[in-house]
Amino acid sequence: MVVCGLGPAGRALAHRCLMRGMSVVAVDPSPRRRWTATYAAWADELPEWLDPTLVTAATVARPTAWGARRHELDRPYVVLDNERLRDSLALAGAEIVADRAVRLDRHAATLASGRVLTAGRVIDARGIARSPARAEQTAYGVVVDASTAADIEPLFMDWRADNGADPAAPRSFLYAVPLGGGALLLEETCLAGRPALDIGELRTRLLHRLRARGIALDGDEPVERVRFPVQGGRPGRRAFGAAGGFTHPATGYSVAATLDAADTVAAGGNAWPPSARAVSALRAAGLRALLALPPADVPGFFDAFFALPAPLQRAYLSGRTDLGGTVAAMRALFTALPPGTRVRIAAATSGIPVRSRGPGGSAIME
Repeated sequence: MVVCGLGPAGRALAHRCLMRGMSVVAVDPSPRRRWTATYAAWADELPEWLDPTLVTAATVARPTAWGARRHELDRPYVVLDNERLRDSLALAGAEIVADRAVRLDRHAATLASGRVLTAGRVIDARGIARSPARAEQTAYGVVVDASTAADIEPLFMDWRADNGADPAAPRSFLYAVPLGGGALLLEETCLAGRPALDIGELRTRLLHRLRARGIALDGDEPVERVRFPVQGGRPGRRAFGAAGGFTHPATGYSVAATLDAADTVAAGGNAWPPSARAVSALRAAGLRALLALPPADVPGFFDAFFALPAPLQRAYLSGRTDLGGTVAAMRALFTALPPGTRVRIAAATSGIPVRSRGPGGSAIME
């Protein structure tokens, strides 16, 4: 097998192929590069073959979410240790090629150097290219000593309006998670927008929010900047990870889903049965709904979501093949929303043109 791309998805797939005794060639322009993004997952999403004690930097037993009110989520959340995760996905025995794949066919990968690699299977795990046509997630965060922000509890999402943004402007939320070793990431996040909020605006909002909560920064804190598409992947047997449609379009999460599916794909199985394709279509409809929400409706939308029973939350957030659970979650959420919000969401998810600024972007036509 030839695997193009050695981010978490490509490396996990190559590793699981090697564990099955397969011959693997892995291609990446910088195969030794560090993973600098913060990766996290719900603890119950990690596959059985991955030892959580080896790859987890921090665990939050019951993270908190805020819309207009507080919700305590009954589901452990883990922040991954990138170096240990990378080491756990060992590639001993693989041929590592430091080059860039420029053309992929079913059985051949052409590299920038002109070399052509052939194999029974060629998998694209190179991620998704940015495009103005694709909604993106953006974020700006700082890493502080936990004692600096001792009054901030771990936050999965906090949509409260203390970040200085105009009430009519696209919304962003605070994400606050421990990184292990006494460090805490505080990050202002645009969940999805087309276009998404720019990094400079998110920085301004984060600094305002932290000042409002009495948190003083010295300006030397490590910074995390995030920008990636949440749509554009193509489900199928020839791509994996974000390139293969594994990104949840309404949350931006993909690492746990790819780790979970790596064994299936390595074994030549179908990671996209009809139920998964149907769930993917419903999630895409969920993204359209998010983009169509007026900023004032966003906190109430998430209040309704986080008030759902935990199994329904899990089905929508993590049930990549759980069609019944996803439908039930979306139906329950729709029923719980105010009538005006239901009308707008129904129009957006049905593909009817709706003009809105969305939770994290400028005026759009959906």
